Amino acid sequence: MSDYVKELMAEVKAKNPAEPEFHQAVQEVAESLSLVMERHPEYRSAKILERIIEPERVLMFRVPWVDEQGEVHINRGFRIEMNSAIGPYKGGLRFHPSVNLGILKFLAFEQVFKNSLTTLPMGGGKGGSDFDPKGKSDLKIMRFCHAFMQELYRHIGPDTDVPAGDIGVGGREIGYLFGMYKKLRNEFTGVLTGKGLNWGGSLIRPEATGYGSVYFAAEMLATKGQTLEGKTCLVSGSGNVAQYTVEKLNSLGAKVITMSDSNGYVYDDEGITDEKLNYVMELKNVRRGRIKEYCDKYKNAVFTQIDPKLDYNPLWNHKAECAFPSATQNEINVKDAYNLVNNGVYVVSEGANMPTTADGVEVFLDKKILYGPGKAANAGGVATSGLEMTQNSMRLPWSREEVDNRLRMIMKSIHKTCVETAERFGTPGNYVNGANIGGFLKVADAMMDQGVV
Repeated sequence: MSDYVKELMAEVKAKNPAEPEFHQAVQEVAESLSLVMERHPEYRSAKILERIIEPERVLMFRVPWVDEQGEVHINRGFRIEMNSAIGPYKGGLRFHPSVNLGILKFLAFEQVFKNSLTTLPMGGGKGGSDFDPKGKSDLKIMRFCHAFMQELYRHIGPDTDVPAGDIGVGGREIGYLFGMYKKLRNEFTGVLTGKGLNWGGSLIRPEATGYGSVYFAAEMLATKGQTLEGKTCLVSGSGNVAQYTVEKLNSLGAKVITMSDSNGYVYDDEGITDEKLNYVMELKNVRRGRIKEYCDKYKNAVFTQIDPKLDYNPLWNHKAECAFPSATQNEINVKDAYNLVNNGVYVVSEGANMPTTADGVEVFLDKKILYGPGKAANAGGVATSGLEMTQNSMRLPWSREEVDNRLRMIMKSIHKTCVETAERFGTPGNYVNGANIGGFLKVADAMMDQGVV
């Protein structure tokens, strides 16, 4: 680590104690950017990175709500408005018991670079609540969403801050949030993305993150003259991102053998076909069930429960060529990374945000596998959110083919930026440096142009 990075990290940790995910995200970017600071001392003297690290605004608020039994509940709401140098704040809302200030700051920080890479005019933000939608009735979720928006609406707008969904926030939650925003503001604007198709949503938006991570993997493989056809793939998660990752992999001739949720994972040696995937979608999206039920339907599959005593995740210990971590942050540790490489995996495309620990990333870089970090590989979701914003501004919907084509072109462009930037700064094939530096330069130049604000 350079002296610059050491000094910076000491300051970040002192100012932001007990926020390990945020420290991890900042350190990874800072180490990549030490290459830039040597060539461009003007960024360092203007303290551009230090200013990006410090959110422009942090909102934290009480969310009191009453369930159908008349019981009062209090949750905590957040919105981190990280950086608006190149456009309005843009980033998802996460409803999960693990949500805290540090996790949302890490997500908002990553979002700044991810949004920059998409080529669309979007700044970075993130928000959410420690509310847990799992197992709750639609009425409970509606009441919470309405209460949450009664505070959040003051701080967002189509030209200010445009939230979307994330873990725990799907189409149902976006609908409830948008309904209350519309009522409070008395206006119909594209303030949230991930909306329903008949009230301002975009085709391909639900599929976009999963599709995008597969398109990114295909671009990485193309540099070696290969395709995804015939490849065996490990996928974690069973939510929106994982579902559409599997769908796109199947359409390209790959074979997916795993999916998971917070209780454990299923391993299906015969492959999770489209028919089986439809069952998973109905199980997860309609019945809100658990992935282990897959094995009740498909007897050849094996369910493995999570064992907290293990220092690795057995999902990543199967023979395969490709891995698509699509669940949550830090789900691949250093032992998992070695297991993946030792089992023949040479393509990792991250559908989740920062799913690999720092020492796990080091393994992938050291072994020189094709490793697409989340801020590049999963940028398809926010890219298509940006396309939804464009359609809302035009009051004009695009066809499925047009949106999918634009998504594919954006992912090709992100891949090209990563490859060319990594080469330009002397680390060819290092997608981590390519993504971090490529995302930074656009934001940094905009901040230089706008002065110290």
